Amino acid sequence: MSDNIESHLSENRVFKPSKEFSKNARIKSMAQYKRMHKESIEKPGVFWAREAKELTWQKKWTKPLDWKAPYAKWFVGGKLNVCENCVDRHLTNGRANKAAIIWEGEPGESRNLTYRQLHREVCQFANVLLAQGIKSKDRVLIYMPMVPEAVIAMLACARIGAVHSVVFGGFSAESIVDRLSDCKAKAVVTADGGYRRGGVVPLKANVDEALKKYKAVDTVIVHQRIGDKIPMKRGRDVYWHDEAAKVSAKHEAKAFDSEHPLFILYTSGSTGKPKGILHTSGGYLTSTYSTCKYIFDMQDDDVYWCTADVGWVTGHSYITYGPLANGVTQVMYEGAPNHPDFGRFWDIVEKYSVTIFYTAPTAIRAFIKAGDQFPDSRDLSSLRLLGTVGEPINPEAWMWYHEKIGGGRCPIVDTWWQTETGAIMISPLPGCTPTKPGTATLPFFGVDAAILDETGEECGPNEGGKLVIRKPWPSMLRSIYGDKKRYRDTYWNDYTGMYTAGDGARTDKQGNFWIVGRLDDVLNVSGHRLGTAEVESALVEHKAVAESAVVGRPHEIKGQGVVAFVTVKGNVKTSDALAKELRNHVGKVIGAIAKPDEIHFTPSLPKTRSGKIMRRLLKELVATGGISGNITTLEDYSVIADLQKNLKK
Repeated sequence: MSDNIESHLSENRVFKPSKEFSKNARIKSMAQYKRMHKESIEKPGVFWAREAKELTWQKKWTKPLDWKAPYAKWFVGGKLNVCENCVDRHLTNGRANKAAIIWEGEPGESRNLTYRQLHREVCQFANVLLAQGIKSKDRVLIYMPMVPEAVIAMLACARIGAVHSVVFGGFSAESIVDRLSDCKAKAVVTADGGYRRGGVVPLKANVDEALKKYKAVDTVIVHQRIGDKIPMKRGRDVYWHDEAAKVSAKHEAKAFDSEHPLFILYTSGSTGKPKGILHTSGGYLTSTYSTCKYIFDMQDDDVYWCTADVGWVTGHSYITYGPLANGVTQVMYEGAPNHPDFGRFWDIVEKYSVTIFYTAPTAIRAFIKAGDQFPDSRDLSSLRLLGTVGEPINPEAWMWYHEKIGGGRCPIVDTWWQTETGAIMISPLPGCTPTKPGTATLPFFGVDAAILDETGEECGPNEGGKLVIRKPWPSMLRSIYGDKKRYRDTYWNDYTGMYTAGDGARTDKQGNFWIVGRLDDVLNVSGHRLGTAEVESALVEHKAVAESAVVGRPHEIKGQGVVAFVTVKGNVKTSDALAKELRNHVGKVIGAIAKPDEIHFTPSLPKTRSGKIMRRLLKELVATGGISGNITTLEDYSVIADLQKNLKK
């Protein structure tokens, strides 16, 4: 029996960039990509120094990289201010009166902030933080709705050297306590509430609940989004607008070391204890700036929209830091994609003439399930580039996105990266890379990616193994906050000096990387190791299926049996005959070994508030019939009850 992950799906459709797109793109040919990638791997100091020089440094570095595995220092001795690079420098390069953020609230109101206005707001809030006693390296927890003030708070922290830790606005009070106690935050920035699917998320109430358990916070700064009357604790709680009225809107950005901590962002750990991923300043900003420039091919007249929340790393790198460092105009939307209906995203694209659209495969599959009438009735002709993020996209969802949203003319950048990597690591470059539905294609500049077997040997084409990065890159995590041992054990223990991503993957004969799924989502069926993502992709390929999740169940003969949870499209009726048809379909696409032993039809799947399927809960359900683990990140608790009923039938 081999320990390698087997891969059975094949995809032969290839889409080359149009000559018109390539002509105007930053990277115009595969020859140019290969030349630049070769230099970035063989001479990383030269390559990244050239990229970093496009940013504003108050003191130039003396050495591009100091690497003592697993610890990296980039642009050693250099000093910069991250906020200055995202805001101030655009006041003198012709962008002062250009829209930085076009914001739309879920109820429908909108605001435009130019770079000049954003600068004023950020400087003012930086002075608010200073007036509240926040100093360089103090931790500030930000728990906000998707409003411009969330970005302003992040930039203000960066401006004064404070370390922000953003918590997604959908998380519970318990999640806030865990993060507060781990990073020992001195202040919290929050709002009275935020709008989500027509309701109000009680953000300040959740903070109050959390602070009953964690009492070391000195200050809570509250932005009034809803306008409701809320309890305010004297001596601790202050209103953003009251404090802003007391301070100047002028603030000079001081320089901080390139390795100065920028933020801590918590991500789920296998132990249940969240991991505080620590990112620093110069290298992180250089990577997010460069990936935006090349992967999204950002041009000065683009209107860019990333639909993520600032509470996730995508919102850090591809809403706050990367796009603003590039001086782009971006759309920011507060609410849900299906409020008041599934046309909301397409209304926003049409209203603001969005040119670059970056969203998650989960959202795309939800749009497919909702029906083509929503995009078909909107004008999406302004779009020129599409992107996906968060998980592998199955080929059928890719094709729908390409045809229905992109009109068959927009390149798709399917991006693979992680909270830990800080920036995109594997992705097409839209002006040069031939794309295939379902693959993130090729490594970005400076990324030395490989797929290794258990012995450390590199896998051949279509041999599944562990995805690793063999050399340091500028935006890599510097540690797990307060736990260097866990950092080394989690990411650097499998192969000497190499970062292990925790994902299974394979390459095809053209060298494209296919992400098979998380290594802990691998099934062992009769001695065959199968990635759940491939079985799910085969199911979704069927015309009746909108979404699927696959997990393993202990099986006394096969080791593990394959259990599939399937959500069908709106007009499809479920039946035993359909279940049989789906089993046979998987057998035809992948092989008999992957046929699900059980198929459970369900109206919806358990997801986090960021839209990721919580397979951990499904595994526990099929193994024990119940849920005992932490479910605070679950968006809809009723899904679990429905699944338990279905499993008992």
